[in-house]
Amino acid sequence: QVQLVESGGGSVHAGASLILPCVHSSTSSAPYCLGWFLQLPRKEREGVASLDSAMSTTYADSVKGRFTIYPDNARNTLYLQMTSLKPEDTAMYYCAATFFCAAPLTREYYLDWGQGTQVTVSS
Repeated sequence: QVQLVESGGGSVHAGASLILPCVHSSTSSAPYCLGWFLQLPRKEREGVASLDSAMSTTYADSVKGRFTIYPDNARNTLYLQMTSLKPEDTAMYYCAATFFCAAPLTREYYLDWGQGTQVTVSS
């Protein structure tokens, strides 16, 4: 089981940037898939971005060119850099882990989840 702890959320204005760190217990020596998801109230979690152990990334169309997922393996931390934020990016953001990125943005394939961090973007 991988432990994950997100942070970095907050309230910002449209156009601002945020970086969300996710500290995890996954060891870089094993295959892994790490992802970021967002969730709106009463909605299912949606994939935002993923990163596998080969450093391949996948992004949802809505965030391509604005969000970047990247690791700091020395710190066992996964980051989601969010730029040009829009009010529609407002959501709870979750970090997740699984063994293989068979379906990188599909929540059912992820085994372990963090507690989430709230991002609110005002216009």
